[in-house]
Formats: sequence, C-alpha cells, structure tokens
Amino acid sequence: MKTLLIRPGAIGDCIVSLPALEFLRTEYTEVWVRSVNRPLIRFAERVDSIAATGLDLVGIQTPQRTMERLAQFDRIISWYGTSHEEFRRAVCELPFTFHPPLPQDNSLHACDFYAVQTGAPKGLTPRIPVGAVAKRDAIVIHPFSGSPRKNWPLARFRELAAALPWPVEWTAGPEEALDGATRFDDLLDLARWLAGARGYIGNDSGISHLAAAVGLPVVALFRESNSAVWSPRPSHVRLVNDETAISALFPLFGHGWPGAKED
Repeated sequence: MKTLLIRPGAIGDCIVSLPALEFLRTEYTEVWVRSVNRPLIRFAERVDSIAATGLDLVGIQTPQRTMERLAQFDRIISWYGTSHEEFRRAVCELPFTFHPPLPQDNSLHACDFYAVQTGAPKGLTPRIPVGAVAKRDAIVIHPFSGSPRKNWPLARFRELAAALPWPVEWTAGPEEALDGATRFDDLLDLARWLAGARGYIGNDSGISHLAAAVGLPVVALFRESNSAVWSPRPSHVRLVNDETAISALFPLFGHGWPGAKED
C-alpha cells in the first residue's frame, strides 16, 4: 500500500504528531510537511515540502502534476485542507481522509489527540533518532518561541545562565537576534547538536519539543499555552509555570532527574 501523510504546522505541531504519523506507515510512505520540518521525518521513504509539491495551489490554480502525483496513492491522510471547501472539492475523487490539525479542547495531550485520530495507542512519546553524538558538559538555552507572549524575558535567562554551575550555550533561529548564538539551517543538525548537551532550558517552543524528542533533560517555561495539552512529552521534561521557580530547577541537570514524572 502506498500512503501519503500531509502534515502542515509549526515545528512543535509536527513533533507532537510524530508517533501518530509513524503508526500510519505502510510498505511505501511519503510525508508532505512544511519545508523546515522535512529533516525531522526519519521514517518515510520520501519527504517533500508542501509548497514544493504544489499542494497549496490545489483548489486555486490546481496543478495537473500535483493531481497526478496524488492519484498514485492508495490512501491519503491529511491535516491540510480540512476546513477549505475548495481544496476538498478539488480532491473529492481521491482517497483522502481529513483530520482537524489542532486539538479541539483541553481533554487530551496533543500527542494523544493525534493518536486517537489515527488509531495509534495513546501515551506514545515523540522520538527523533540522531545517532551517536559527542557529549559536552553544557546547558543549551533557547530564549525564544513563535510568539513574544510566550517568552520569558531575555534578561532573566541571562541571570539564570550566570547562576548555572555549567557552561551555557545559546541557540537561536535564523531570524532571532541574539549575539553569540549557535545557529543551524537544518533542524536535524540542530537536533544532533542538542543531543550532545547536558540539558536544555527554553520557552514553550518547537525547539523545546525538539530537545525533548532527542532525549535531552528539558526545563520548559510555560507562560500562556495550556501545558496539559502542549508540553513536551517525555518524563525527562520538567514544566515551569511560575517564573520564580525556574532557577530552583537547574540542580536537576546534575542528578539524572531524580523522581522525574511525566507532565
């Protein structure tokens, strides 16, 4: 069976849906995602960006090449186009199954929301394999996110960094202004670099999900989003809702997360 999975969304949205996507794998699987997320899909035979396929033009100026390519699949499971009537009408004769792209309420963690949609077991944890990496005794801090409202003040991150008993390495995206930050164009390169660190501290962001998915001890600060739905999943993640508490958590990096529990 040839399966196509179409998953739009930001970095964190993609990562929390990985267990469900992998559950849907068949003899041949393609995944179409945002360009930035392509390196994170490690299980498929082929991965393309949604824009490169012409899918975003279907229902507007429907490319024949895109429709011919879609017609090659035995089933197409899509989180793209769910609420776009023109798109759905254009592909109505193809084997599409549509799912809402975002959780509709606060009753399930996002990973379980996508699991229920696809029939996957609940409780699965996103994992991104990166192979062997060189270990270093450093804490990585990414002080940004997709929304300024989610961000702890940069000055507070700097205060915390100065108090840590380990070296601190800062990372930022291409458009995020931070002197001395380590930057990567490819998210898999970033994932490998993160995996070599002692631990990670950041906001409610896609990079916090990425750090957790490579097995890194993570402290994630939630200021706005519902952490019961959108927290990084593994047990080596600690969530902080109270800004004054984050500085009290850094000793955990040195003690293997004793008493860690899944949030």
